[in-house]
Amino acid sequence: MRIFVTGASGFVGGAAAKKLVADGHDVRAMSRSEKSDAAIRALGATPVRCDLEDVAAAHIGDADAVLHCAAFVEQWGPVEAWKRFNIDGTAHVLKAAREAGAKRFIHISTESVLWRGQHLRGVDETYPRAPNSPYPYSWTKARAEELVEAANTGDFQTIILRPRFIWGPGDTTLLPAIRHMAKTGQWMWINGGRAQTSTTHIANLVHAIELALTKGRGGQAYFVLDDGVRSMREIISAIAATQGIALPDKNIPSWLADSLASVSEFAWRTFNLKGEPPVTRFGAMIMSRDSVLKDDKARAEMGYQPVISVEQGLRELAAA
Repeated sequence: MRIFVTGASGFVGGAAAKKLVADGHDVRAMSRSEKSDAAIRALGATPVRCDLEDVAAAHIGDADAVLHCAAFVEQWGPVEAWKRFNIDGTAHVLKAAREAGAKRFIHISTESVLWRGQHLRGVDETYPRAPNSPYPYSWTKARAEELVEAANTGDFQTIILRPRFIWGPGDTTLLPAIRHMAKTGQWMWINGGRAQTSTTHIANLVHAIELALTKGRGGQAYFVLDDGVRSMREIISAIAATQGIALPDKNIPSWLADSLASVSEFAWRTFNLKGEPPVTRFGAMIMSRDSVLKDDKARAEMGYQPVISVEQGLRELAAA
């Protein structure tokens, strides 16, 4: 199968492109620079020079499917950046894919499309999205999902995959943050890390992507998860331990974390301070609210089953 990938120089897109190439697919990937060209070629894929703002049918070419992984995932930045990459960028890739004649569009989303600041407990795909969420990442990804869902037709099938807490080898977000905060003494648990969470190992997400090339119902969203539920403290401490890092017991209550985050964000935006606030509203929320999800739909409609357990994933991460 011929597949066009966005975000192939990132964690998810890179892992997916590498596996798709290994499985014999012809993979071409969006590239914005010579550095990205090199990273994409190292995966065995072919770089195509374009970006989310100028991608066109000619870049997609004769691809059978488009895998859209690129997004602005930062916790801090100008609101326009989230909108430009997550909403407008998705719209541009959808338009290019349709015009190129692609038959399948796989959109990598997130459980964050549901967040308004509440707990998520026993939630499935019928739970309403939050297009007016107070968190820019959440509302822009929610509106991107709306675009993907609306684009589905009989000839152009769109599939939305929603992982939660993606982890594993090649992670460019969680592990670097753990290392930095542990080294600088900034690490602190919220509510003792007691919040319960579903997780998604990168290998399980890539497996779901492969299934989505031919399975799943067009216009539908699917949670993709590891087996089991763990506390934030349990999973983060275990991931840190694979790198020889022991996280401290420092702790603050969620109400204080939420308050500090609000004050910090106000100060940074009001006084145009450099760098990032020590804690953001989204960061404080995501670490203190339960996020227990159900992936029954993916198992029933796509034949999804995790290909790696959390325990095996931790062993492999420690050995890497």
